Amino acid sequence: MIVEVVTGAEERPEARVVEIDDLSRLFLALGQVTDEEAAEVLERSGLGRLQDGATAHLDAAALRAAAEPRAGTGDWPEQWDAMVASARAEGRLSADGATITVSVQPAAGA
Repeated sequence: MIVEVVTGAEERPEARVVEIDDLSRLFLALGQVTDEEAAEVLERSGLGRLQDGATAHLDAAALRAAAEPRAGTGDWPEQWDAMVASARAEGRLSADGATITVSVQPAAGA
């Protein structure tokens, strides 16, 4: 699963959740936006916050709410739980389970 911040309609950055059925990975992909634009869009969307140019903290509940209704596999909830368990085991899940720390990568074509 990927959270993208890319230039959207009217050249304004927007956040979207893509590749929702691939729960083997989770990261933030930035298109041709500044860190400031990415931080603003992430917070405005409720999907998370940018820590710096390399790390972001995604809101687990908001991410699930954005992705699960569009999931194309029947075992998506189980895959989600496995992804969260993996994040916990790797030390990327906050103590309260509210946020998942992810890496920031360039968006495809950026």
